[in-house]
Amino acid sequence: MTQSTTEIDRHDTDILILGSGGAGLFAALHALQSAPEGTKVTLAVKGLIGKCGCTRMVQGGYNVALGPGDSVERHFMDTIIGGKWLPHQDMAWRLCEQAVVRVRELENEIGCFFDRNPDGKLHHKAFAGQTADRTVHKGDLTGIEIINRLMEQVLARSVEKLQEHRAIALIPAKGGEGLAGVLLIDMRTGRFRLVRAKAVLMATGGGPTMYRYHTPSGDKTMDGLAMALRAGLPLRDMEMVQFHPTGLLAGPESKMTGTVLEEGLRGAGGHLLNGAGHRFMFDYDGKGERATRDVVSRGIYAEMQKQNASPGGGVYISMAHLGPENVAKKFKGMVRRCADCGFDLAGGRVEVVPTAHYFMGGVVVDPDTRTALPGLHVAGEDAGGAHGSNRLGGNGVANSTVFGGIAGDVMGADIAGAGALREPDPAVLEAEIGRALAPFSRPAAKAGAVQGLRRALQEAMWEHVGVIRTGSGLARGIARVGELRAELAETGLDGTGTAGERAFNLTWHDWLNMASLVEVSAAIAEAAQARENSRGAHHRSDFPEAGDLEASYYTVVRQSAAGLDVDREPVAFTIVRPGETVLPEGEPETLVAAQ
Repeated sequence: MTQSTTEIDRHDTDILILGSGGAGLFAALHALQSAPEGTKVTLAVKGLIGKCGCTRMVQGGYNVALGPGDSVERHFMDTIIGGKWLPHQDMAWRLCEQAVVRVRELENEIGCFFDRNPDGKLHHKAFAGQTADRTVHKGDLTGIEIINRLMEQVLARSVEKLQEHRAIALIPAKGGEGLAGVLLIDMRTGRFRLVRAKAVLMATGGGPTMYRYHTPSGDKTMDGLAMALRAGLPLRDMEMVQFHPTGLLAGPESKMTGTVLEEGLRGAGGHLLNGAGHRFMFDYDGKGERATRDVVSRGIYAEMQKQNASPGGGVYISMAHLGPENVAKKFKGMVRRCADCGFDLAGGRVEVVPTAHYFMGGVVVDPDTRTALPGLHVAGEDAGGAHGSNRLGGNGVANSTVFGGIAGDVMGADIAGAGALREPDPAVLEAEIGRALAPFSRPAAKAGAVQGLRRALQEAMWEHVGVIRTGSGLARGIARVGELRAELAETGLDGTGTAGERAFNLTWHDWLNMASLVEVSAAIAEAAQARENSRGAHHRSDFPEAGDLEASYYTVVRQSAAGLDVDREPVAFTIVRPGETVLPEGEPETLVAAQ
């Protein structure tokens, strides 16, 4: 079945923002401030504003160089070294510099309350891979504090809200003049809606839920990156999937399995123990549990491979030696969550496993969030570059709010000189509608077929494109993802695909979720196969060395008529080179740029 373009609900705006996490909400607020009076700002979100996305789930905190002895320069060097010299250095500097501005904005203008010391100064807790305690927080529920206050500010302003609207395609202008708008599905009615805009921000978030163990909610399915691929945009660092070392292991049938027990536990002195009760991380790294996430994840995975696992197949995290009352006071949210799953985090041991958490890769952007497609901006986890091969804990929500605000400022200024709304390319529009409706034209599959394919994808990605990779394993992973993609294409849905049948048709959305996941999974696996060294989150046991840092490159994946093309681009050392460091003005001591 097809739907003529005349049946599409059409909608015009000035600025369209996809996503309502930290990046999207900050962009809306800043766009209203920077744009000419009367500018129409529209916020479209797959779920409900402030109630979905990953920012709300942030536990640990927000990295900002405001503590004693800390500096933007230190924060920058930690970010570059943690990212194994692959970050886009101008983006990383912008992140560290503007985090100071943004956290003050969060407190003084947005209304957030972060924990403070007795002297009234912001409290900073320790996170791995950092030379200073710089993570400000609200207990261990920092994300809820940030997103609730942002939501209040946005709801109080004249922002048009399209809730339960799923973005499915970036639609270029007729004649290739840039981006005309975005094709969405109104999930409540099942109808397609084309929203034209002078500027669009893609801030749909990442969400690597194509792995057996993952932290994001199931509705996070990399839709933004899938749209970018089909639009021909270049994606960088796609092999860089961050596994958080300590995902809760609550059993195979529990939805809580994979959810994060945040890094502050290890920063506070928590111990990781294997099945025999041995504290093993010092066997792998001199920093023990406070090594970076990639190192700790590999250490845990190695214990699992050596059959040194806990009964559930992971390892234990133990906090009891720090005093149960102290742990219960500092980490209220996680203690309660573990108790709900039958674990005593404060006084006992909790089983954990590496869990797919964050995606360092994303659309190639400049430090102002612009992309190669005029009119399209990208911020948050959809954007690549700032983190390189490994994100430091606490840099994620800082990245979203910093670049979300920048995007809002830039889009607001840009549309002041923008011309008329662009006309969409009708061929692309028809093709994307046909792609979305394709499963209704095929024989209906058995109930649960799409979910079965998704579970098979999660197993394949965990086994072959996971924490530790090999060339032969990646080849098997690429082949399996291709098979699952072909199976999905033949998997049909009940009905003829009328709008009424599509209204809140969750099986259809499961199919669309899986379509996004297989597209992005293929890009991850292809990029991983192309990188024949080990950097950060990407570890090849057949190529264990990091390679020449001076010759560092990042991978770029593009969709072509023949499939996926993977190229290499040299890292531009615009601020600091391997072996060098940057220092605060007048600081006498030397920061050691650990290689």
